[in-house]
Amino acid sequence: MTAIKHALQRDIFTPNDERLLSIVNVCKAGKKKKNCFLCATVTTERPVQVKVVKVKKSDKGDFYKRQMAWELRDLAEVDAKDASKENPEFDLHFEKVYRWVASSTAEKNSFISCIWKLNQRYLRKKVEFVNVSSQLLEESVPSGESQSVAGGDEDALDDYQELNAREEQDIESMMEVCEYAISNAEAFAEKLSRELQVLDGNYMDLSKGHIRALQDGDLSSPKGIEACINASEALLQCMNVALRPGHDKLMAVKQQQHLFSELRDTFARRLTNHLNNVFVHQGHDQSSTLSQHTAELTLPKHSPLHRDLLRYAKLMEWLKNTHREKYEGLSRTYVDYMTRLYEREIKDFFEVAKIKMAGTTKEAKGKFGLHGSSGKLTGSTSSLNKLTVQGSNSRRSQSSSLLDMGNMSASDLDVADRTKFDKIFEQVLSELEPLCLAEQDFISKFFKLQQHPTITPPLAQVNLKDMVRLMMNKIFQSIETELNSLIALGDKIDSFHSLYMLVKMSHHVWTAENVDPASYLSTTLGNVLVIVKRNFDKCISGQIKQMEEVKISKKSKVGILPFVTGFEEFAELAETIFRNAERRGDLDKAYVKLIRAVFMNVEKVANESQKTPRDVVMMENFHHIFSTLSRLKISCLEAERREAKHKYTDHLQSYVINSLGQPLEKLNHFFEGVEARVAQGVREEEVSYQLAFNKQELRKVIKEYPGKEVKKGLDNLYKKVDKHLCEEESLLQVVWHSMQDEFIRQYKHFEGLIGRCYPGSGITMEFTIQDMLEYFSSIAQSH
Repeated sequence: MTAIKHALQRDIFTPNDERLLSIVNVCKAGKKKKNCFLCATVTTERPVQVKVVKVKKSDKGDFYKRQMAWELRDLAEVDAKDASKENPEFDLHFEKVYRWVASSTAEKNSFISCIWKLNQRYLRKKVEFVNVSSQLLEESVPSGESQSVAGGDEDALDDYQELNAREEQDIESMMEVCEYAISNAEAFAEKLSRELQVLDGNYMDLSKGHIRALQDGDLSSPKGIEACINASEALLQCMNVALRPGHDKLMAVKQQQHLFSELRDTFARRLTNHLNNVFVHQGHDQSSTLSQHTAELTLPKHSPLHRDLLRYAKLMEWLKNTHREKYEGLSRTYVDYMTRLYEREIKDFFEVAKIKMAGTTKEAKGKFGLHGSSGKLTGSTSSLNKLTVQGSNSRRSQSSSLLDMGNMSASDLDVADRTKFDKIFEQVLSELEPLCLAEQDFISKFFKLQQHPTITPPLAQVNLKDMVRLMMNKIFQSIETELNSLIALGDKIDSFHSLYMLVKMSHHVWTAENVDPASYLSTTLGNVLVIVKRNFDKCISGQIKQMEEVKISKKSKVGILPFVTGFEEFAELAETIFRNAERRGDLDKAYVKLIRAVFMNVEKVANESQKTPRDVVMMENFHHIFSTLSRLKISCLEAERREAKHKYTDHLQSYVINSLGQPLEKLNHFFEGVEARVAQGVREEEVSYQLAFNKQELRKVIKEYPGKEVKKGLDNLYKKVDKHLCEEESLLQVVWHSMQDEFIRQYKHFEGLIGRCYPGSGITMEFTIQDMLEYFSSIAQSH
């Protein structure tokens, strides 16, 4: 809301000489939600006009526009609906009743409170407030602010006074210049009268009140400052009077111009000295309150300083128009003092952020020294960057990887650490954003660097923007360095932090660009985002490199490879972090790189495996990948999901077929010979006449596989498969069921060959399909 309020003030209200005091996001009650903003505003010129303005986004959504405005004096009633319970609805009774629903009760209450205060201060006719909590209706108008200042004309009717010595000398000098001053006093008086008329007619007469304000006016009180503003503006008007030809040679005119120049220079010196002192004192006062903010990871708010200095904004504009060199000198002084102040604040703020990131263990406290009652931070950034995050109870290494995630990343400790890091990083960015926006807004107003597109030439607008950007770059020169240092530490603690940082930084860059694409904040965050994206890419490349370097033990079965489970956990984490994120495309590209590397390295390990069959390594790992992608529903990996399923089923079938040849080995060889003879041209019904494949040989082979032996063979096969497969993937029963189906298929195939090649022989297998089903079932249950 801070960014939106800033944009509305800049684009809509500043060009109309209005000040935005309160804002509420609303939609019309009972209708389809079309959000807009109600704004409470006052004019910067007197007499003050108070309005409620309705603002909405354009149809294209690229800028805000003023849609409707009501005078506050036309407001008859405000109905908050319920004074005791939270309720976002409220009605405003103008010429008709407008019913609104606020986006939050807090925004509604703040807006109603502002309307009440404006009503109390500026309107004689009081608005009726219905169903409003008494806590919202509190008088907060500072005493004296509503009183008008006359502007220094209170001495216009002073009594007659005798001439002083200087005035007598001036009269004598004038008489010497005028030859007939003594001989023709009447003509001399007429000449003096004409010159005075010239002065009066050209508004070159400055009141004594104005002169006294310029010479000795109090520059520290609101009343004194307003008197000085009125006097300085009156002086400028006198100095800019358009004279008729020849009038500039009149002695009275010359004397007034000389007086004005002296007053201008005197007041410029007084103003410059006073503001220099304000900058110095305000800087010292602000630094004394730093410790209480840093401990809470918050940056001190400079709004009191800005508020005090903005009282001098019109005087700064006067100085800019009359003494450009003093104005520029003050600008440099302000930037110098604020640079040092912000540098201290920002350094301490980031030191605390780094310590919070590293954890509050005794080791961290000892290293970075939280000493003294004020919480003064000692220690250096370099020492923080060397931090090893390996507490006595932590299994974390300095950087996470897909390989070690199978052992550590699912722990509650790691999840808590990463959530904590995410909150700290978001807090840092959330503190910096309003700080920079507030300072930029202040600089624009105080040094009169606002842009008015309707009256300012385009080139001048560019120059004003450049001036603001240069001042902001100087004042906040430490932010980019500190942010990059913080990001480096976060990446060192856990390389997966780059995922959080990419999402958070992208969002804040997007927000800043919506407010002002060329602002200091937008540019700086954009530069830092490049570093964050580079770290993210480095994290992905590191995971791929470690996949390629994986070594598998030759003495134990392979099971689910660590980088396969690592990818699963990476994807689960990434899907949580990147939900509704602006930079989803970066994650999708990373997914594709990672999954291709996973596929390639699963095949590499399967080819090199000695203890576990290649088909088992492929089957188990691609089954795990397929299950992961099916569960997470990552749209950019749909093709890889289908490919994983295809590889899993292919290698399952291959493993089953290759394994099943062993329990009935001789029977398999016999029927392979039968099929070979048929393939060579021997008719099926004549195969039994082949010596090696006659009925007697068939009976001999079948006798070697009675039901008892078949079951024994299957039991051995089950044990062997059990040794090959890993427990975590739970594929043993799936494989066993597939083997049962394959065994039945082979059994039926053998029966078919016996029926075609040995018709009428009465030869059958020693066991039936029903026997086989019982064997498979009992073996599975017994294990």
